[in-house]
Amino acid sequence: MNSLLFYKIKISANFKLLFTFFISFLFLNNGIIAQNQDFIVVLDAGHGGKDPGKVGYKNHKEKDIALKIVLEVGKLLENEKNIKVVYTRKTDVFIGLKERGKIANKADANLFVSIHCNAHHTQASGAETWALGTHANKQNFEVAKAENSVILLEDNYKVNYKGFDPNSPESVIGLTLMQEEYLDQSILLASMLQNGFSTDLKRKDRGVKQAGFVVLHQTYMPSVLIETGFITNKAEGTFLGSKAGQSKFSTSIYNGILKYYKQLTLNTVNGDNIVVNSTENKVVENTSKEHMHSAQFKVQVASGTRKLETKSYNFKGLKGIERVKVGNSYKYYLGNTSNYNEIIDLQRLAKSKGYKTAFIVAFKDGKKVDLEYVLKKS
Repeated sequence: MNSLLFYKIKISANFKLLFTFFISFLFLNNGIIAQNQDFIVVLDAGHGGKDPGKVGYKNHKEKDIALKIVLEVGKLLENEKNIKVVYTRKTDVFIGLKERGKIANKADANLFVSIHCNAHHTQASGAETWALGTHANKQNFEVAKAENSVILLEDNYKVNYKGFDPNSPESVIGLTLMQEEYLDQSILLASMLQNGFSTDLKRKDRGVKQAGFVVLHQTYMPSVLIETGFITNKAEGTFLGSKAGQSKFSTSIYNGILKYYKQLTLNTVNGDNIVVNSTENKVVENTSKEHMHSAQFKVQVASGTRKLETKSYNFKGLKGIERVKVGNSYKYYLGNTSNYNEIIDLQRLAKSKGYKTAFIVAFKDGKKVDLEYVLKKS
């Protein structure tokens, strides 16, 4: 079914109006925190109430496992300074996908994390993390379709989701056009979470993937959907159904969100200093005369599936933009320097031009590396 990639995207008049609204909203809510402002994380326990989600080994229900994990993740995050947690549900109640997005948008959240469990007729196993995107094949589309099918349980779903058909590949592809602004940040978070599942929890790594999940489409901030594991697998279902298993997943998700938060704070300018919110709470002082020769720094100003000419008129007057193709998308960078103070100035410049989500990335030997690690080592 790779031919799905070549479907012509047909977006109704309603979708076009929504697209215009969403794009204008994206530039108002940039997902980056300001100084002395709470970082708001919305935790979404999948399914609930009349919608049990998937039912697995020993009758474990997805809605129950997801809720227990969400509540524990929230409890851990609430102990962190400057992090505020909002829940889409804290009890066993049914909430529509559109309403979940409204909760996140009303909270003006910086992050949306939806937690689920997987299922399969075989003994498939492993964890995977999803960001919104065009499904690359039939398998990815079927996963999205299964999660989106909860729409049909909602009252007035034909009105609430007018123009969207959860069984239509064209509708699912259309969703991705509306949230491309946050795709890179969503994938960054998904990668951090997935790394924790595979290294810390020793779960089978099913990777970071993209598909058209409605619950992710409804939000105006970086958003991911976690499939913690297969409750239909005897061993994994038992693990996820246990208090110990839920606690381990909660801790891993908490660590991933915290790492993402710290990565963002590395890109938050505070006067002439860069605050590194690491476990040691160190501060990297102004380094105008010091060069970090071990790494090169760039400012990522945009990313997306469109191939743009790197002319200044395409980037609000910014000159020297570099375009790099990564998979099926393109990343656009400003600057290339080993002087961290210089890259801070370029980040300020990009933000002053309207690129509010512009962030600093580090490269070593041509490969992207963890920015916090580079600063701590330097």
